[in-house]
Amino acid sequence: MIRAVIYARVSTAEQAEEGYSIDAQIDTVRKRIELDGKQVISNYIDRGISGKSMEKRLQLQQLLKDAKEKKFDEVWVWKTNRLARNHLDLLKIVEELNKSNVNFKSCSEHFDTTTPQGRLMMNVLASIGEFERETIVDNVKMGMKQRARLGKWNGGQVLGYISAKSNKDDTKTRLEVVEEEAFIVREIFKLYSEGRGLKSLTNHINKLGYKSKKGNMFSINAVKEILMNPIYIGKIRYNRRENWSEKRRKGTNKNPIIVDGEHDAIITMDLWEKVQKLYSQRSHKPNRVYSGSYPLTGLLKCPVCGSSMVAGRVKKKHKDGSYVIHRYYHCGAWRNKGTAACRSNGVKADEVEQFVFNKVQSSLVNEGVLWDIVNNLNEKRKRTIRPLEEQLQQMERDIGGYDNKKNKWFELFEEGMITKEDLSKRLGSISEDIETKRKHKESIQEKLRLNNSDPIEFQVVKNLMSNLNDIIRNANHDQKKTILNLVVDKILLSKERKVESIILHFDGKSKNQILGKKEDGSSVEDPSSFNFTLVL
Repeated sequence: MIRAVIYARVSTAEQAEEGYSIDAQIDTVRKRIELDGKQVISNYIDRGISGKSMEKRLQLQQLLKDAKEKKFDEVWVWKTNRLARNHLDLLKIVEELNKSNVNFKSCSEHFDTTTPQGRLMMNVLASIGEFERETIVDNVKMGMKQRARLGKWNGGQVLGYISAKSNKDDTKTRLEVVEEEAFIVREIFKLYSEGRGLKSLTNHINKLGYKSKKGNMFSINAVKEILMNPIYIGKIRYNRRENWSEKRRKGTNKNPIIVDGEHDAIITMDLWEKVQKLYSQRSHKPNRVYSGSYPLTGLLKCPVCGSSMVAGRVKKKHKDGSYVIHRYYHCGAWRNKGTAACRSNGVKADEVEQFVFNKVQSSLVNEGVLWDIVNNLNEKRKRTIRPLEEQLQQMERDIGGYDNKKNKWFELFEEGMITKEDLSKRLGSISEDIETKRKHKESIQEKLRLNNSDPIEFQVVKNLMSNLNDIIRNANHDQKKTILNLVVDKILLSKERKVESIILHFDGKSKNQILGKKEDGSSVEDPSSFNFTLVL
């Protein structure tokens, strides 16, 4: 029997506004699958998640992973826009499924992705759906811009206010002041106007226990955003960012809509103007990122809070007036949120970098370490083969069982129990099932062929590590950072700020890059066969 799974997704807005409930999707699709005589073996559900991003949908990622492992034969959705709203994303997903010999089916739209005509129909329907969606988005944006020009609030959370309905019958919202939060806003403006810098101010309010709208500590950037937001003087600002989902902060609009709003101001115009004048007079240069000189940035973890360590410099003056600069790695949470979040926990960059490079390089040529890697990889191969052999035996039993099913339907036809049309339909269904099982069997045989190849030899691992060692030894700062980010997962520090462990991870991609091989998809080796973690 063909094994089918259901993928369902609904964003919070869709469920609230259009009634796309998860249960309704699954119930509708399940009935259709069972009507076709197929078995539903699992559901993959992404709740409250937009269809824009594939990466953020964890269940979709799990579905694609399981498809590669041949855990099912078909993927069903209620409508194609449940799988992806973007036409290109839909094509990518369907292509991934096809590579795994998994068919894609839609309950509402009828097409067969295994045929050219079916793929054409899917493309046409997806393009129409994307066009309709973009038209709706444009209309919504136009309406929101018009509301903003009239001084009305378009929604969203902002410290100091709460969104409330204008009246019982009105679905639109207006802003009302929340005094407990407004006090924090006034305090931030007051402290800055009195001469506090952004970092000092952020550290101060975090120590006092003040929280952001979401209940978190304030970051320097969050404080800056409050100080620059004209909403606190009774203005409405809209369309400050353009194409946020794609451009993020780079999509700043130089001419946003700023008009008088319908809400009450929290601070006075005099205080606002004083703060804006002070801000423009001060030099607010962003923290410099010393990427070239700090190869362990993001890899080192704070020994207290676990945040990534970031680059820092300490400038010291000699008696003769000259300066010397010492490089450090500091806790990222401390750098961004102050001592209320964590301490500096700084470590000297020269010392920790030298230790890490020496430790990694000495381990890469240590034969005891290399033999451990070889033995673990080959043991992993053996553990992989056993379930594959069992799956292959099951596939062969399943395929053999279809002969009995065929004979059964022929007997019923000869006895006049079913018509010729019924017989043809049943035999066609059996042929489809056999073809699906046959493809699954071939996939298992291919995996067995890859994993039954000769065991990984010591010399292969030795050559790989020797290449990596040579690259690290001859690399400049920028190259070392790239290499370390390729193979190092994280570096843990003890409370004494000494390196406790270095966790490296190797896979097929890192192996090819280290050996200088192109990833052209022509490799006959299973990528998972060279996948291991090494703790130094």
